[in-house]
Amino acid sequence: MSALARTTLAIERDLLEKFDAWMAKHSYASRSEAVRDLMRNTLVEQEWASPGAEVLAVLSIVFDHGKHTLSQALVHIQHEAHHCILCSQHVHLDRHRCAEVIVMQGKAGQLRRLGEAIIATRGVRAGKLTLMSTSV
Repeated sequence: MSALARTTLAIERDLLEKFDAWMAKHSYASRSEAVRDLMRNTLVEQEWASPGAEVLAVLSIVFDHGKHTLSQALVHIQHEAHHCILCSQHVHLDRHRCAEVIVMQGKAGQLRRLGEAIIATRGVRAGKLTLMSTSV
């Protein structure tokens, strides 16, 4: 961690009580740790707002592997974007459902479009694109 700078914040008591409850629920050891994480998350969101920013993303999907051409379609989409897919993990949940986690790195706009295309593929039951940064 880089050198720490101390700062003081003036916060309404009721807001601080709500924040402390939120911290406890999320197992933060200190207000400093919680505030740093919130700041980082805000900066990541800002970074993702720039379509050309170099970022990291994790796409998680659940799908029905029994859909005739779905697995093939998902593989095809990933092969078309091979330059930004770092790895993927395929998990068999039960006889009919599979989960896949795909780690990607590249331009924010491109990764968002890729994630949306995979989630929108017929047969994908659920999907979540988690945005991350390599620079924050």
